[in-house]
Amino acid sequence: MSGTSEFYAAVYRLTARIPPGQAATYGQLAFLAGHPRASRIVGQAMARAPEGLPCHRVVYRDGRLSPPDIFGGPGIQRFLLKQEGVPFLADGRVDLSRCLWTAGHEEERSF
Repeated sequence: MSGTSEFYAAVYRLTARIPPGQAATYGQLAFLAGHPRASRIVGQAMARAPEGLPCHRVVYRDGRLSPPDIFGGPGIQRFLLKQEGVPFLADGRVDLSRCLWTAGHEEERSF
């Protein structure tokens, strides 16, 4: 993808806006950043994200958590989300039906 650094910057701006207690998906961020088929590139952006960005609030579309090595070990992402009150299903996935972040698409597409 040309303009990857601009895409990463847009993804980081979006990620910074996800409030505590809510979660977004990789695909959702890709769509809002203007590249709906770039969810894997969002994952790459998360792996290279600046310190302090709430990357733990980004999950797979089915609510599965990111690979454990992204956050320094197993259970860290879950711990951080639980601390913020994010609900989980019995199988360990985030309950996106109760906490999916709903950003205004029109506003976000301007990035």
